[in-house]
Amino acid sequence: MGPRPRRARPRPAARRGRRGRRPALRAGPADVALVASPVDALRVTVDAACAACDGAVVTDVGSTKRALVEHAPIERFIGGHPLAGAEVAGVEHARADLFDQATWYLTPRPGSPGVLLERLHRFVAGLGAVPTVIGHAEHDRLMAAFSHVPHVIANAMVVQATRALGGEAIPVVGPSFRDATRVAGANPPLWAGIYASNREAVLAQLDATIDVLAQARALLAQPDGRDALEAWQAQAAEQRRALLDVGMTGGPLREIRAVVPNRPGVIADLALTLSAAGINIHDMSLSPQPDFRSGEVALWVAEALEPRARELVGDVLARPEDAA
Repeated sequence: MGPRPRRARPRPAARRGRRGRRPALRAGPADVALVASPVDALRVTVDAACAACDGAVVTDVGSTKRALVEHAPIERFIGGHPLAGAEVAGVEHARADLFDQATWYLTPRPGSPGVLLERLHRFVAGLGAVPTVIGHAEHDRLMAAFSHVPHVIANAMVVQATRALGGEAIPVVGPSFRDATRVAGANPPLWAGIYASNREAVLAQLDATIDVLAQARALLAQPDGRDALEAWQAQAAEQRRALLDVGMTGGPLREIRAVVPNRPGVIADLALTLSAAGINIHDMSLSPQPDFRSGEVALWVAEALEPRARELVGDVLARPEDAA
């Protein structure tokens, strides 16, 4: 559910035989309510979804999380963000495989009910995505570095290239420039909202990027800096390979089972603790014990990370209840 976008042309959905009216928020019973709207409209739409969908876990697909998670007072809200966006928008660009193997961030709060986190985790996995639990502040910091600042840089590259070309009509745009600027100017209203909602993190990462550019300029300014430039280029290639490998299991999964107390937020605590250690939960299940005072949780993690994950699970469950 989400607000009606402003369009200057007929809606593709209407042309395809679907009625193009604004979705009603008077929803019936649901297990999951998913809010899809620009970040500027998320707060009011999440509030409406929480009120309209009693008992459902409410989530969203917005690109920034901190302000929304801290705003939503209802424990049934768990933030979400699939990394499956593109520079295009609209139903005409829909794809059946959009979420296949895409990372889908989930940002529970410490008090998020475990049964709702499990439900949302399974919903996301059922779409073919890879659910990944992360803290909301860390999510926004990483998105600033990996998504928001790259969009800023793409815009800057287009501006600078236009200045460099001046009024000349010379065919100079090659594949490298097209690839590096693919997202430049994407959906201005949407991205203005994203920049504004993550302003502090974007500014911090932009300053860090400016520092890196200053270092590159210093290398280029050295008359005898060829070897240093070659090493810098090689380091970038190595770091890129390492970044692309992050999150790839590359092998089998191992199951960890544990009895957990019937305590608010214990599952979210487990998931966030593992996430902070770089361990993703690829699947999870939760079932109550006969006395309903505790439950059994099953977590599936990469085999290589299973010993550390098991240790962390034990540490979390050993904490006194008032320290959780």
